[in-house]
Amino acid sequence: MSNGLRRVLAVAAVVSLGLGAASCGSAKQSSSSGGSSGGASAGGGGSASGTVAVGAVRIGLLLPESKTTRYEQFDRPLIEQRIKQLAPDAQIDYYNANQDATLQQTQVDTALTKGDKVLILDAVDAKSIQSSVQKAHAAGVKVVAYDRLAQGPADAYVSFDNHKVGELQGQALVAAVGDKANAGQIFMINGSPTDPNAADFKAGAHSAIDGKLKVGKEYDTPQWDPNTANQEAAAAITAIGGSNVVGAYSANDGMAAGVATALKASGLSVPLTGQDAQLDGIQRIVAGTQTMTIYKPFKPETDAAAQMAVALAAGKPLGNLAPTSVTNGSGNKVPADLITPIVVNKDNIKTTVVQDGLYTVEQICTPDYAAACKTAGLQ
Repeated sequence: MSNGLRRVLAVAAVVSLGLGAASCGSAKQSSSSGGSSGGASAGGGGSASGTVAVGAVRIGLLLPESKTTRYEQFDRPLIEQRIKQLAPDAQIDYYNANQDATLQQTQVDTALTKGDKVLILDAVDAKSIQSSVQKAHAAGVKVVAYDRLAQGPADAYVSFDNHKVGELQGQALVAAVGDKANAGQIFMINGSPTDPNAADFKAGAHSAIDGKLKVGKEYDTPQWDPNTANQEAAAAITAIGGSNVVGAYSANDGMAAGVATALKASGLSVPLTGQDAQLDGIQRIVAGTQTMTIYKPFKPETDAAAQMAVALAAGKPLGNLAPTSVTNGSGNKVPADLITPIVVNKDNIKTTVVQDGLYTVEQICTPDYAAACKTAGLQ
């Protein structure tokens, strides 16, 4: 377990309901200034009040898209809140690229023109953003690669052990298919080919699946698009033959929604994986139309990103904020914090996403899921 996760699991409340609800909104570019103080210091450079003396430094927050609900609902508000706690006078410039790699490059240019001194960057396309990371480096601007490992001379990286994510998904699928493994085939709906995390998920899943399950069809899904995933799943079911499908791998919950729709339309009820612990994914697990998801605790990831950014803005060493290192696709060695992912299934919803405050039982157990929630022991 990483230092980042240990830090946050010591905190009683992980994500407040009010914060989650208030954060659902526009993905348009915006700017906000610093607010209240408080919280732990970053990189050992904090004052007695827990804040860091960086003045009115500008920090750019660049997120990739809003189709996946986590970015606007959790990542953005948690990062902004933590930065404001650590550096009350810091100004945050926010951008969402809406899955457009070219737009994100333009947003980096805008952030540099505005005078941002640190960028927290979740790349749409880890390879194409390299020139922008290089441009920031040349300008003396620090880059924290967030969630996805951008190419170029990044200064820090925080994410999860993404190979482990895929491995856990694959293991769960193998266990759920069980003795039906030799009776048919599975299909795999992988993530976007421009996302380095997707390649890690895929490799990790194959490390658990290969030799245990037969993969009949496999797709890499541009932009993690649920509609495309639905079409791919329908094509896979047709190609394999409905009665021969014994399981389905979906790299995340958004696409799992499309896969679940295709399975239902074909009259199939087979194990289905997911990731990101989206609310609809949790509800499908309760209802039995999805087997599991991967909960990547947003709070330790956002907390680590904010602390890294503030430490770099203050000229402080990262120290134990980056206990390991990784090498990105351009060959740059980047100090990193890799957080441990958690499997969520019907048996541990209460002790994971509910206990951590990601969702309340009331949010999960809407009228459509009330009966299933009672069966699952949530109500």
